[in-house]
Parts: sequence; C-alpha cells; structure tokens
Amino acid sequence: MAAETWSAQELLNAGWSEADLAWEAAAERTAEAVAQQNYLLAKDVAGQALQIARADFEPIDPRLGTSLANYGLCLSLSNHGEENAFLFREAIDVWRRSAPWIARMDAPRVARSSLFHMRMEARHRDTYRARWQQRWQEIAAEATMRLEALNAFNSASAADAMAHWRRERPAMLNDTRKLMAAAFLLLAPPAPKADTR
Repeated sequence: MAAETWSAQELLNAGWSEADLAWEAAAERTAEAVAQQNYLLAKDVAGQALQIARADFEPIDPRLGTSLANYGLCLSLSNHGEENAFLFREAIDVWRRSAPWIARMDAPRVARSSLFHMRMEARHRDTYRARWQQRWQEIAAEATMRLEALNAFNSASAADAMAHWRRERPAMLNDTRKLMAAAFLLLAPPAPKADTR
C-alpha cells in the first residue's frame, strides 16, 4: 500500500495537525511490528505514539486510550510488562470519558452521487449528524468493551487489525478517520459476545 502524503495546507484545511498524521502512522507501524512479531520495535513505536498522544491530544481523546493500551500490550510482548495493568486501566478510563470528544466531532460531508443526494444531506444536516453521532458512539462502546477484555495475554491479531484498518480507513482526513484509527488500530481482542440464551 502506497504511503499517503498530505501537504501542510491540506492538513490545515481538514482540521488535522502534523501530530494527527504522525500518530496514525505510528499506530500503523506498531500494528505492523506486532504482526511481524518484532516486539521490541513495536514497543518503541507504540511509545512514540503514546508520546505524541500525551503531548498533542486531549486527555479524553480516544487515540490516547489506544496508545496507552497498545503500549501496555507491547511492553508485555517484549517482556517489559511491569506497568501494563496501570496502562490498561488508564486506557479504559480515557475511552470511557471520550463522549465529549466524540460529541464535538464533525459529520463528514460525503454525498457525491448526485445533486439530489447533496441537497438531501444539506437539508437534513441535523438528522445526518445525529446518525453519525450514533455510529461514533457505537464504535467507542465496542472499543471500550474490547479494552475491558484485554490483559497481557490476550490481544487481537495485529494482522487482522491492520487489514480491518486498511479496508475501512476513510480516504479523507476528517474526525471520523481519527476515531476509526483509534478503534481499529487498538490491539485488543474482539468484544465478548453477549449470551443470547
């Protein structure tokens, strides 16, 4: 897959910063290193992602939660897992407190198929935004459940996480992409299925 390149003006126009793009790249490299079982590299790159998140993101930004969890997991995988339980708890706390961050997200304008669809989106903007808010909350709830199931011995397949991210990653730089990166690059296992009996 070819690397994406964005000019400083494109980042600014999209409401992104260099830190947003650097975090996403570091989170991708972390998942790739775990998939290749290069755990020392994964730990170092996850540490870089965590540094970016702590320095440049709000304490309620889901990307910080993902950085904390992934770093804790990489510490465990590289046999340096003394503080991972604390990191996992902090990650869960960040994800649980992310609702205000999600509430401020902008719904992407994506209707492109016809003038009719663009007009409908413009006319029903509040409904459209409410649907996005519902979807974003579902993504966050699922990520939180995955984190609650995480410990040092059960992680998601990093290869599966990367495949999911590459398949679903929005082409545009927008708030949805930030949240999806945080959720899909989180190396926590799938959420446990509810008992339907």
